[in-house]
Amino acid sequence: MSANLDLVRSIYADWERGDYTSVAWADPEIEWVQPDGPLPGTWMGLRGLAEVAHEWFDAWKDFRVEAKEYRELDDGRVLVFVQGSGRGKTSGLELGQIQADAAGLFHIRGGKISRAVIYFDRDHAFSDLGLATEGDAA
Repeated sequence: MSANLDLVRSIYADWERGDYTSVAWADPEIEWVQPDGPLPGTWMGLRGLAEVAHEWFDAWKDFRVEAKEYRELDDGRVLVFVQGSGRGKTSGLELGQIQADAAGLFHIRGGKISRAVIYFDRDHAFSDLGLATEGDAA
């Protein structure tokens, strides 16, 4: 297992326990991108990361994320398939009611995450990466 894969697994281990406090894994100039979903946008640096995290966690009650599969795409990128859960504080909707399976694409440079692209819709990730969707024939 590579150091990059170990890094991303350690991030999700914390997140799966509901611990979102550490950003030791993030490059100080991290680019955090959410191309789709209820809060699309791009945030830069640790301040931007804190901003998007605050917005996200303010919207959800009991938010949790679980990594289902890890794929090391190359020397600098790890793709993670995830399933989220939680209830919208305003809408009352369960995250599972409005979310298909999600994905996170992590770019690693110098042992830190330099860019994270969080896809609310996993098929969007497949499309952006030029990969066949899980339902496509091999």
